[in-house]
Amino acid sequence: MSSLGTDGGGATYNSVSGDAVVVGPLLMAQHIEGIQLPPAAPAAPPCQGPPPTRVFVNRTEELAGLRDAALALAADPEPGVVMVVGVGGVGKTQLVAQAVRRELTRLFPDGQLYVDLEDHRRDGAVDLAAVLGGFLRALGVHKDYVPGRLAERTALFRSVAAPLRLLVKVDNVQHAPEARALVPPQGLLVVTGRRALPSLLMDGAVLIDVAPLDEAAGTKLVRRWYADADQGTAADVVRLCAGHPLALRAAVEWLAARPQLTLDDVVRDLTAGRYGTGDDGAREAMGVAMGANGGATQDGVGASGGPAQDGVGAAVDAVLDAVVAEVSDDTRHLYDLFGVLPGTTATADLLRAVGATRVDAGLGELLSSRLAVLVESVDRPLRYRLHDVVRAHARQCARALPEERRRSLLRLVVDFYADAAAHGDALVLGARFRIQPPPVRPLAELGAQKALFTGGADALEWLDTERDNLQAVIRVAADEGWHQEVWRLCESLWALYHSRKHLADCVESGLLGIEAAQHEARPDVEIRMRNQVARAAYELGDLDRAESQLDAATGLLEPAGDPRLSGVVWESRGLIALARGRSEATPRAVGERAEEARQLFERALAANRAVPDPHGVVVQSYNVAQALVAGERWADALGVLDEAAEVARTTGDEPMLPRIDLVRAQAFVGLGSLDRAVAATAAAADRAASLKQFAKLDQALELLAALADRAEDRPLRAACEEKLRELRRNMGLKPPAAHPA
Repeated sequence: MSSLGTDGGGATYNSVSGDAVVVGPLLMAQHIEGIQLPPAAPAAPPCQGPPPTRVFVNRTEELAGLRDAALALAADPEPGVVMVVGVGGVGKTQLVAQAVRRELTRLFPDGQLYVDLEDHRRDGAVDLAAVLGGFLRALGVHKDYVPGRLAERTALFRSVAAPLRLLVKVDNVQHAPEARALVPPQGLLVVTGRRALPSLLMDGAVLIDVAPLDEAAGTKLVRRWYADADQGTAADVVRLCAGHPLALRAAVEWLAARPQLTLDDVVRDLTAGRYGTGDDGAREAMGVAMGANGGATQDGVGASGGPAQDGVGAAVDAVLDAVVAEVSDDTRHLYDLFGVLPGTTATADLLRAVGATRVDAGLGELLSSRLAVLVESVDRPLRYRLHDVVRAHARQCARALPEERRRSLLRLVVDFYADAAAHGDALVLGARFRIQPPPVRPLAELGAQKALFTGGADALEWLDTERDNLQAVIRVAADEGWHQEVWRLCESLWALYHSRKHLADCVESGLLGIEAAQHEARPDVEIRMRNQVARAAYELGDLDRAESQLDAATGLLEPAGDPRLSGVVWESRGLIALARGRSEATPRAVGERAEEARQLFERALAANRAVPDPHGVVVQSYNVAQALVAGERWADALGVLDEAAEVARTTGDEPMLPRIDLVRAQAFVGLGSLDRAVAATAAAADRAASLKQFAKLDQALELLAALADRAEDRPLRAACEEKLRELRRNMGLKPPAAHPA
């Protein structure tokens, strides 16, 4: 029973269909005022991005340029862009971090957002929707309020960020549109990349070019790290490392872990190990790297893509070869694993699952050698990644592994993620219909010290955090011909795609899942994969693409044989029919679409009853009622909804009840019974609040405010509008404008 009608004794009310009750206007307003909302997000502004190091030399000119550009742009109400370019690992990110600590935090007090686009780049393209989703959550927008489409996320980001003086820091930008999409409305965007982007310069971006360190600055840096170093020896190290800060840091960190050696040993090993004949080769690399001085060429493109990149790359490879050659066997195994991994990050659990030993000690050695870094993240357990320059070296080393060894390691990675994703799916979506059997390995076996996740919410966060790795694993499994693992992962990830609206991911992986199903001659799997692609396309508004997938799936229903698969296809077709009906221009066309949808949902309902699948029965009954409401068959819809609510209560399917109540309210509106519509909507709000379905609560409050306005119930309208403002503030959104009194 809803709590409506239990407050404020003395009021009279009458029961209506379902749990909703009709109460007096004042009591209803008081009840809405009493709905408990989640607390607001912390007021502290986001502070994302790698922190500055304490040891930092030179870069005086670059820091001054960055500071002056920021000061000028901060004084302008229009947003600004600064582009920091240079070879990989030359210190661009650290330069920005130093500028943030010294000047930029003061200029942009409302927060700092950060992303490395390499973590979201696939086949050269960046998933900007995922980037903006992360920014919105960092700005306090609740996950339930983050929309699915890129255009909607872009608009919401601009709306939420509009009153804020934000600093947005983006690493590894390759194309101008990637940068333009992330410009804050009245803040500063600082991007780093290996090449300048002429079109951004034409837009007014300020260019800061970061060259490798010259001999004097590099020597000073080495002697800051290694105080006893001889001036000449330190200069030799700088020349051998081509002035590259990442290479210098790795070489000196390697030395610090070996107190029995000296800086002269570093020079000797680097010279003998890479260049063979001695300093002539080193000087040649140094001359190529430093001769251009990191400057821009005449066409405005930074020198980081030409000879300087080649020379510095050779020097960095020399240092990394020397460092990796001296680490322990266990650590070298970890390094090779990072080179084989399809994704960019790894946890200790994953590394153990693929056969690594002494993982903690090995990760510690990689971190101390500056080969790996900790990823800034709120999730548990800790995550690790290689710098992109180091990752390229590790992948080059991994290519030297025997093919059988490489594939066996990859297979262990794929199996780990396939089992983990299946467990996550089961916790998020419960006992839904699945084609794949349960994973053989228990969840506890996948985590060495504790379970990867506990409960549905924790599992969903884990899936979301691992999303880029999971997508990379699917692609690798497809390339290797491991078809069963491809579709298993795709099926399990519906829990993530649907819940967090990663719709582009769903389409990409689903197409690979279709190919995998065809390779295995599995019509049942192909139907499921095509339906997932269709649902994603439907939510993206591409109804034609959705229908084409369902046409292909329909032809497979007879050989597949499972009535549940028929049910999902008819349901998706019904949703498309309703969507097309909403866009029709004439009442007759709308009615025809509504009847088409009703018939499709009835077929889906019959399929779920044949199994039987109680949740499917509730969902399809709810859909039938939606179609009846669209066709203005209000009384018929109420009868179907009452039956659906009874099944939901009997089977414990509580999350469906707010949705049922909202459609019930629409039916009462159609019948002209505003009091019962108000009661049903209030019941939906009550249930949604108790279930923490905040998007449904928002929908219920908005409908209730409109109904109160029609009924000229000013206290209820005011209560709903105030509760909506409070809810949206707490969800990280701007409050809605109030209606005139």
